Amino acid sequence: MPTMTSAVTLPPGPTAPRAVQGAYALTQPLRGLRRLRDRYGDAFTVNVPIFGNAVVISDPAEIKQLFTSGPELVDNLEVNLGRVLGPRSLFALSGEEHKRQRKLLVPPFHGRRLAAYEKIVEAEAVREFASWPEERPFATLPSMMRITLNAILRAVFGAEGAEFAELRELLPPFVTLGSRLAVLPIPKKGRFNPWRRFEAMRREYDAIVGRLIAKARPDGDDVLSMMLQTRYDDGSRLTREEISDQLLTLLTAGHETTATTLAWAVERLRRHPALLAELQGDDGTLLDATILEVQRTRPVIDLTARQVRQDGFRLGRWTLPKGYAVLVSIALIHDDDAVFPHAATFDPHRFAGARPDLYQWIPFGGGTRRCLGAAFATMEMTVVLRTLLREFTLVPAAEPGERWHSRGVAYAPAKGGRAVVRRRTTGGAQ
Repeated sequence: MPTMTSAVTLPPGPTAPRAVQGAYALTQPLRGLRRLRDRYGDAFTVNVPIFGNAVVISDPAEIKQLFTSGPELVDNLEVNLGRVLGPRSLFALSGEEHKRQRKLLVPPFHGRRLAAYEKIVEAEAVREFASWPEERPFATLPSMMRITLNAILRAVFGAEGAEFAELRELLPPFVTLGSRLAVLPIPKKGRFNPWRRFEAMRREYDAIVGRLIAKARPDGDDVLSMMLQTRYDDGSRLTREEISDQLLTLLTAGHETTATTLAWAVERLRRHPALLAELQGDDGTLLDATILEVQRTRPVIDLTARQVRQDGFRLGRWTLPKGYAVLVSIALIHDDDAVFPHAATFDPHRFAGARPDLYQWIPFGGGTRRCLGAAFATMEMTVVLRTLLREFTLVPAAEPGERWHSRGVAYAPAKGGRAVVRRRTTGGAQ
């Protein structure tokens, strides 16, 4: 099928002014997308702040075509998370520069390295779980945030010290503010602008990382040491700015989203007692499938996007002009009964012994811009949930499921993934 043509054909969509559509998107993000799909079909055109003119798609064939199209046709958004993560972050880079840096950053998060990180994650989980109260409800999201933050800090920097304590204090409010600024059309001007506070926190982060770089062991096996050792094909090193931005990307993207998925997992498991019982005798297969199903039914990031680079880009039924954004709605394709039969039903058995199609199950995005830390995040979720189920009995919940709550970039359970637990005895009896 040709990918270029001259006539523009766009799917239908709302005609309200950009500001009105933007307000609707902010106040009714997930519900609004479903209503637009119900009215216009699985593709529709919108005009919203930050993205501008955009086509939202959720058809599997069109998503696959988008993810497999070359950077000369579609590439990174012009306005992206580089606004908060820095101009050398993977989120900010495009084309060959993105490919070049991604190649350097893949090794620390795959293969045998993951096995070494498992011990770190389990140790952090055990330490955090020791403080959990029994027989009374509490939100698990703060605990999951501490586990994933400590784990990624240790994996990235390899040891603890004064800088660790500073980063543990700095990163949570930094990530929260950055997540909100990333989705709000707030210009970086004005005396009382929130960007001023964010930029001050960024300077503090850069200073801490600068000290850690100075202390890093050249022969260490943590991510920072590997970044200092790595070389581009021409023999040049990563610059300090590149290291700082990429580390911030790893620390933030690899922290909040994983923790939020873990809180959703607790929320889902408590409402499926039969599944909890099955997991007690599981060899790991059902736990893996449960994690996949949590990510399908409760994706914490709803959109992944590209921008059209040439006029007349043919995407399935549509022909798009240069500059248009193409937004893939993760929630809409995950909710599609034609893709996932009985999609509204939480059923991990659909994935038992089978791997999902990565053009249909897309919580990590897809194509050349699929999340670099997907394997690390999956390992973290597996280890934390395995440890939780070993240490505790999760008491089933009778109340309705928790609502979705926007934290800016990510969607979390509104009550923080509340749990009631009973600690297991040494012999595993309840």
